[in-house]
Order: sequence, then C-alpha cells, then structure tokens
Amino acid sequence: MIDSIKKVMLAGVGAAVITAEKVEDVLSDWVKRGKISAEDARQMAQRVAAQGKEEFETSSSDVKKAVHDLLEKAGVGQKDRIDALEKRLLALEIEVANLHTHLRSDANR
Repeated sequence: MIDSIKKVMLAGVGAAVITAEKVEDVLSDWVKRGKISAEDARQMAQRVAAQGKEEFETSSSDVKKAVHDLLEKAGVGQKDRIDALEKRLLALEIEVANLHTHLRSDANR
C-alpha cells in the first residue's frame, strides 16, 4: 500500500513538474538542434503523455483499492461490535420486560 501511495504522490509531483508545456519546450529545443525530427518530437510527446496518464491511473486504482480494503476491514470490525451490542441490548430488554411482568404480578397479589 505504501508503494501505491508513493507512486500516486510521485505521479502527482511528476505531473506538476513535467507539464506538457515543458516537455514540448524540450522537444522543440531538440528539433531546433537537429537531434530529432518534428514528427519524432510529436510522437515522443504523445508517448510521454500516454505513459504518464497510464501510470497515474494504475496508481490511483491501486490506492483506491487499498483504501477500500482498509475501510472494509474497519467496517467489519465495527459491524461485529455493533452486532454484539445489539444482542446484549436485546437480552437486557427481555430481562427488563420479565422484571416488569414479575413486579406487576406481585403487585396484583
């Protein structure tokens, strides 16, 4: 789970630091220097964007699942406690009703 959270955080930081504009600037500079063609730059930009989006979605999904699992586990523990308390309450209600009936019958004698 910690790894998933780290991935999401890093994806968020990466997205903030490496914006599409910055990637475009770097690729434009490479095109100007003749290191790559304009078409290669466009394809690289698309791949970087697609990979970033895919990583973010995968990490987000992992974190959502981990959080859901934790909440479910916490809920199960609470449900067990609530069920036990409801049983105790029912037993007490029955006991009070029996005492009330007993007291009424003693008063009528």
